Amino acid sequence: MVSLRIQATSLAAALFGVALMLLPFPSVAADQPEAPALTVSLAAPAQREWPETAPASGWLKPWQEAVIASETSGLRITDVLADVGSAVKKGQTLVRLSQDSVLADLRKQEAAVRTAKANLAQATAHADRARQLRPSGALSDQNIVERLTTEETAKASLESEEAALESQKIKLEQTTVTAVDDGLITSRSADLGTVVASGTELFRMVRQQRVEWQAEVSARYLPRISAGLNVDIDGPDCQLIQGRVRLVGPSVSTGTGRAIVYVALPIDVHPRVGLYVTGKIELEITAALTVPETAIVFRDGINYVFVVDKDKRAQRVRVETGRRGNGEVEILSGVDRSSQVVTSGGAFLSDNALVKIAGEG
Repeated sequence: MVSLRIQATSLAAALFGVALMLLPFPSVAADQPEAPALTVSLAAPAQREWPETAPASGWLKPWQEAVIASETSGLRITDVLADVGSAVKKGQTLVRLSQDSVLADLRKQEAAVRTAKANLAQATAHADRARQLRPSGALSDQNIVERLTTEETAKASLESEEAALESQKIKLEQTTVTAVDDGLITSRSADLGTVVASGTELFRMVRQQRVEWQAEVSARYLPRISAGLNVDIDGPDCQLIQGRVRLVGPSVSTGTGRAIVYVALPIDVHPRVGLYVTGKIELEITAALTVPETAIVFRDGINYVFVVDKDKRAQRVRVETGRRGNGEVEILSGVDRSSQVVTSGGAFLSDNALVKIAGEG
């Protein structure tokens, strides 16, 4: 009996020892404060005046294209003095045509004018004599009328020959083809030795080297677009070009529901024509609440920002974004001006993480 009691006592002691071993011991780490997950910079959303924009895309085309053509026919090209890419001035010689036949015709016509003048002088002398003798009756009325008629015919003949001479002089001038305005040659079809016909195209040029953007814009923006509005164009080589609306097209495409807005570029900007570029038209200025673009965290197709509360814990907040530009993003909902937003590093934070604020000791 005594032996059973001793064994029971030993078993109870052993169980008590096991229970003590199973009890949790105080952890040294539990007594230490939680370490911040990240050092972050904070900023409050800013209230800005932000222009509302209309997205657009289209081709860079000449402001006006001039066609330089031959005004005479049957003449051979003897000199070609311009090529594609040449910047030319108004009146500059571009092509010379053969003048041999034109000069010969000119000399012939000058002789015809001299003959007409001689005939007129003779007819005038006869007519003057007839007028002097009319009172005396020495000449018949028929003779007098004939002399006066001959004088008028000689005058008309001289005027006709002089007009023909002017035409020959104009034809001689037309053997030199000149630029109709300052501009840039974009195409050339004039070849040395070619015999041209009247109206044959020799060159095409961009007048004054002015290029415009013919931007296609959705019809829903048209009521708010007018001449003079500012336009930002994403030009070639990532170059930003600033232009102004020159004209709003009067019609809307039935196929695309878009209209053409003609945008004038600065005079000193000469991008290559034929390029397709995108941009935006500034419609009106409205208030916008913005945060730096680096504050936006994109996860699972949703935009978030992290805001820090008074306990220095980062809370993930879903936001609705709007316009973007110059490194800023418009916030439509989710935070207000009193929020303290993490401006960078949010991608490395988890919800409710403790953070350290940059600049604080």
